[in-house]
Amino acid sequence: MPASRIAAAAKRRFGAEFEVPAGLPNLEALAALNERSVCRRYRAAPVPEALVRLLCASALAAPTKSDLQQATIVRLADAAQRAALAALLPGSPWLAQAPELFVFCADGWRLRRLFARRGVEFPNEHLDAFFNASVDAALVLGAFVAAAELAGLGTCPISQVRDHVGRIDELLGLPDWVVPVAGLTLGYPEAKEPLSARLALSATVHRGRYDLAAVERELDAYDARRARDWSGDKVKQYSSVLRADFGAHVERKRFRLR
Repeated sequence: MPASRIAAAAKRRFGAEFEVPAGLPNLEALAALNERSVCRRYRAAPVPEALVRLLCASALAAPTKSDLQQATIVRLADAAQRAALAALLPGSPWLAQAPELFVFCADGWRLRRLFARRGVEFPNEHLDAFFNASVDAALVLGAFVAAAELAGLGTCPISQVRDHVGRIDELLGLPDWVVPVAGLTLGYPEAKEPLSARLALSATVHRGRYDLAAVERELDAYDARRARDWSGDKVKQYSSVLRADFGAHVERKRFRLR
């Protein structure tokens, strides 16, 4: 039953009991979203063109700041182009095997083009402009992942595209004010990775004010729920400088960060 699947998945993920209110619509969809896990192994079957188009439309129906629509999806349909991107990320060999590969971008070019077409100067060259476009791209990425899950497909976001942002920018022919946020693989799953645990809601959902003590309590308890030392792994992962050149690339694309 969908309600029991939702409760079981939420308990596994967050380490607590969850009540699923009676009479909720779309329980099957909620179950699929709660059971979502990353997919790095795909069947060779292609994703139908009509379905790819529908997923893009579903994703771009996500909320957007002030109707500015500052997200762009670049689909890498050319085999040579995909191979060139995969070669930049040899630590992810599964990337080249995925039936579909996309890059989601923060896109401020179209908005500035509107101003240029009207002969009006754009007055908002500061950090908020880049932030708005990045959030739009993230919302579209999340909506795409959810839509793909509901359609029986698997996905894996790829933040590593920002490790080689200049090369990928050139590969995709991105104009000024367009910056890659993340890649995404898509296909019919051969197998999915195990459902990953998340911090308890006490640490990530706060009422009224940020509860520092609740976060500390959960950080003490969380590693015990994980199969490995999560906190130690995250400290190790971010003990080296990563993407220190990203801000400079964003500024080269003519976004201002102040």
